[in-house]
Amino acid sequence: MIYVSTRGGVPAATYSEIVLGGLARDGGLYVPKEYPQVSKDTLWTWRSLSYAHLAMAVMSLFADDLGRSVIAKLCQETYTEKTFGHGRKGTDFAKITPLHPLDSELSILELSNGPTLAFKDIAMQYLGALFENLLSKRDEHLNILAATSGDTGSSAEYAMRGREGIKVFMLSPYGRMSDFQKAQMYSLMDPNIFNIAIEGDFDDCQDLVKEINSDLKFKKQYSIGAVNSINWARIAAQVVYYFSGWLQAVEDKDEEVTFSVPTGNFGDVLAGWIAKQMGLPIKRLIVATNENDVLYEFFRSGRYRIRDSAHTYKTSSPSMDISKASNFERYIYDITGHDSQRVNELWDELRTKKEFLLNATEWQKVKESGFVAAKSTHAERLKRIREVWDKYQFLVDPHTADGINAALKQRIPGIKTICLETALPAKFAGTIKEACGFYPPIPEGYENLLRLPQRVEVMGIDQDTVKSYIAENS
Repeated sequence: MIYVSTRGGVPAATYSEIVLGGLARDGGLYVPKEYPQVSKDTLWTWRSLSYAHLAMAVMSLFADDLGRSVIAKLCQETYTEKTFGHGRKGTDFAKITPLHPLDSELSILELSNGPTLAFKDIAMQYLGALFENLLSKRDEHLNILAATSGDTGSSAEYAMRGREGIKVFMLSPYGRMSDFQKAQMYSLMDPNIFNIAIEGDFDDCQDLVKEINSDLKFKKQYSIGAVNSINWARIAAQVVYYFSGWLQAVEDKDEEVTFSVPTGNFGDVLAGWIAKQMGLPIKRLIVATNENDVLYEFFRSGRYRIRDSAHTYKTSSPSMDISKASNFERYIYDITGHDSQRVNELWDELRTKKEFLLNATEWQKVKESGFVAAKSTHAERLKRIREVWDKYQFLVDPHTADGINAALKQRIPGIKTICLETALPAKFAGTIKEACGFYPPIPEGYENLLRLPQRVEVMGIDQDTVKSYIAENS
């Protein structure tokens, strides 16, 4: 399996060569030269696999240079009841990502039973084990620099805390996360974890990460790596739960399903797109956005128009308060027929004009790709949380509510729709109280989280300040 950059400016590389580095040196994102294919017959034989074995089967297709035995060991160590035993009581931990039917055609894929109660644990726990394995073999160290809008930060820090050869420098938007999300991150006192609150929004944090990564001398000197979804290994790990959801939902190998995905940085739904390209029978991918509706606008018009901080709204589904979707470039690369020159043209236009418009041929490919979109308001979010609780006695967080709202707007009658869960409701207690009149239950072991002491550095939007902090603490 060979990987190339969406910008076409670096040599091809293997999986183990790209996973520690994040962005390619030309500023692009690594993608497989060709997606591996899985036949329907092979898919059907995977029905009896545990989640760990399914993960090994899927991820070994992307990492043939590591060897199946290495990947199998990492998956067996990662996908255990001990690690993913933090969710709702009665969960079938053997599946790790159990499917919870609401009715005959609408289900929720539970992804939030990991240590930080968010879907990002599924990939991030594997990434922590993978990084430690590769670094120990090479006798190297890694400084992870990443940005979070809420859940990536805690998932990464819990996956990397205490691991040999790894330090984490996590940028988060000051004052724009829930109290629970902040407490999960800022209460960690491990010496290899460094939290930095940036006085801006998530896009400002993300821009700083990209700017620092583009300084190739600094990146090399301080061994800067990434765990955001710009890292291909994380995307590949997320592909697995689409296979898991489909295998649990269907009755025969030809049955198509629709996935509804709460979407901010486009990584989660991109994994579904990749699964579809690999041969998984997916009818539709519904992009669910909140009031920050850049992607909603794109999938209705072919126009991708990013917003500045002043026009990136603070909402009740804060992990989706994003107006520049990093992983979107990988999708556009596919839509252009893997034309890196065209990708460079579009991103140059985006850089100068803050928007681009696809041509007629490209727009037609988007319309044929199976993507649709829907957006939610705060009122709709509250309504869906309340409806799902009243009707099914199942409590969802505000991001998952956005996914359900989009599903109800865009699903096709007769086609099963699976909504991907984002996090447990405990992380957004205020919104749940507003919707249902009561606070969500706090999982065992998290009762005192908000009372723990916190440690965080507050900084302005300045890459030199962040660089100096990394240099001092590397």
